[in-house]
Amino acid sequence: MMERINKIYNLEAYRSEVVYIANDEKERIYCKHNLEHFLDVARIAYMMNLEQNLGYDKEIIYAVGLLHDIGRHREYESGLNHHIASTIMAREILKQTGFCEDEVAIICDAIQNHRNKEKSNKLNEIIYKADKLSRKCYACSALSTCKWPSDKKNKDIEY
Repeated sequence: MMERINKIYNLEAYRSEVVYIANDEKERIYCKHNLEHFLDVARIAYMMNLEQNLGYDKEIIYAVGLLHDIGRHREYESGLNHHIASTIMAREILKQTGFCEDEVAIICDAIQNHRNKEKSNKLNEIIYKADKLSRKCYACSALSTCKWPSDKKNKDIEY
């Protein structure tokens, strides 16, 4: 059981941010930054972790998945890049939910770098890829107007 992951999910501060993001994106026709996306990123990254025998702890990967875009509302509200806002918010949430300092550092590094093509380690690499692969471009009704570069669009099912 992933006790600390459930603590993150059940934390009022986390759940309220998820609601804020949903309200911010209710008119959005493109991919949303919701719990489904967060869990898709976590699950895909965890599958990659297992397939590549990387040995990352499941709760570490799921914490990154749940928190990597949690700063979206702050980006919409103030313009602060969401990877920065998410890292700041994650640090506090992780401390409240029982993650030690070493784990917080690993998770926050992956959140901070989840948009960075230059990967500094394997965890950052699988999170970056999982974030992209979680998008179901092959089944998107808004694909023709999406501003994502063609080479980033998922035209085939991979995970």
